Amino acid sequence: MTRPDSRSSDGPNGNGGVRALDSKGIASAATLVILLFILSRGTGLLREMIIGARFGTATDLDAYLAAFRIPDLLFQLVAGGALGSAFIPTFAAAWTEDSQQQAWLLFSRVLNLLTLFLVLLCGLAMLFAEPLVARVIAPGFSVEQQQLTASLMRWMLASTVVFGASGLIMGALNAVQHFLLPAVAPVLYNCAIIAGAWLLAPAIGIHGLVIGVAAGAVLHLIVQLPALLRQKVRYRFSFQAGDAQVREVARLMGPRVLGLLFVQLNFLVNTILASGLPDGSLSALNYAWLLMLLPQGIFAQAVATVAFPTFSAQVAAGNRAQLLETLTGLLRLILFLSIPAAFLLFMLDEPLIELLFQRGQFDAASTQAVAYALRFYALGLVAHAVVEIVVRVFYALHDTATPVVVGVATMALNILLSLALIGRLSFGGLALANSIATGLEMLVLLILLGRKVRAYSQESGQPETGPGLPVRPLLTSGARSLLASAVMAGALLLGLELLPAGALFGIPAGWVAAVVGAGLGVLIYALASYLLGSAEIRQLAALARRRAQT
Repeated sequence: MTRPDSRSSDGPNGNGGVRALDSKGIASAATLVILLFILSRGTGLLREMIIGARFGTATDLDAYLAAFRIPDLLFQLVAGGALGSAFIPTFAAAWTEDSQQQAWLLFSRVLNLLTLFLVLLCGLAMLFAEPLVARVIAPGFSVEQQQLTASLMRWMLASTVVFGASGLIMGALNAVQHFLLPAVAPVLYNCAIIAGAWLLAPAIGIHGLVIGVAAGAVLHLIVQLPALLRQKVRYRFSFQAGDAQVREVARLMGPRVLGLLFVQLNFLVNTILASGLPDGSLSALNYAWLLMLLPQGIFAQAVATVAFPTFSAQVAAGNRAQLLETLTGLLRLILFLSIPAAFLLFMLDEPLIELLFQRGQFDAASTQAVAYALRFYALGLVAHAVVEIVVRVFYALHDTATPVVVGVATMALNILLSLALIGRLSFGGLALANSIATGLEMLVLLILLGRKVRAYSQESGQPETGPGLPVRPLLTSGARSLLASAVMAGALLLGLELLPAGALFGIPAGWVAAVVGAGLGVLIYALASYLLGSAEIRQLAALARRRAQT
């Protein structure tokens, strides 16, 4: 069995190439990453639980969340998703075709240019922090809240430079299919913020969180260095922006940067709109968003992280059949996992929030506010999960433009829907707008990917065999998962009615409903899927048996 973290500097095939995994290999490799993603999401959830207990949905937390907007914007546009989607295929190709020395030279040049660019941008943002907050980010905040937001933002901008280098290292390690330490890095980041909230916040308030953010960024970088050294990294102090491979990274980044800009503008619009709503609206949206991302991160992001290098290797080999097989198997798995998760989030919203957050400053009113937003976000969970996989195939095909064009259109629709719905649904309208836009994005991307795969087949000289994407297996698998989820929902409605209305043995009723409901739901869904002949439940069971035997 291939361990995803057992990589030599020469690659597993002995010739310096990055080996592609089939769908079973990806599923096997993803199990370790999923476990680490669960740990990461678990520590992230613990982080939010402690933050909630310290600050609830108060104005200071609104300022903290608003302060993230510009640092997150700079990171995403310069060093985050845009760079990763462009760097990994280019680095993997250099590793395969030109030798590892050329790949590490590319890494060095991108790292140097990236760090210099981030230092300049973050320095300017620090200088103009107060007018940015007052005129762009949170014009609805009070003057005192705007000043606090600017102060917090300066701390976070410093951590953005560190995250830039750390994100590039993560991309290089993922490109050679080393996933262990990059998956550990977010855990340490969360632990640092937990320490800030638990140990520092009682004395220095919300500033304890940003100190945790800065310390977490440093840990995020340091923990990956041993793996980088084990790959025999060869760093060079080179700034040749005109290098052909650097230009290729920049070319691929261009459309992706534009797409991410619109995504971040959408988040910024949400912040601006929420700043004019009652206190705590932005915090409620943030908690609900994080809860929706919990299953999406555990399943879709973990699988996408492992699958991306394989997609790139299959494209480099010109193997359409394997690409389709891998993609179809992963999409079926994502549907199998995300559909019941959306049902559970929708049905167990208040019990889950009460169990996870309702303590300290986070009261029953906060629970109701977060649940209100979560119901709307849960409607878009499946779409978010599918898009996470599909866009990776476009990137592997060296097509970053198509997802960007679709993303720009759907994010523009998102903003228009937010403006239309906020008057009727308050901050719930912002969540619903996101779900509708992402659902449309998923459908359009799937249609365009089918055409893209057919074109890729013709360009690579392979015979045309059927449609670009095998639609029937996906629809059949999705319908089976939807039916099993409906059976689960019906059983949960009956089961929850039988639970006592008050506390049980001193345990709050909401806690009992959350634990019993989630456990019962998973069991019923697994049984219903098995009886309906789901191939995914059998594959997961077989994978679990193999893991238990190793």
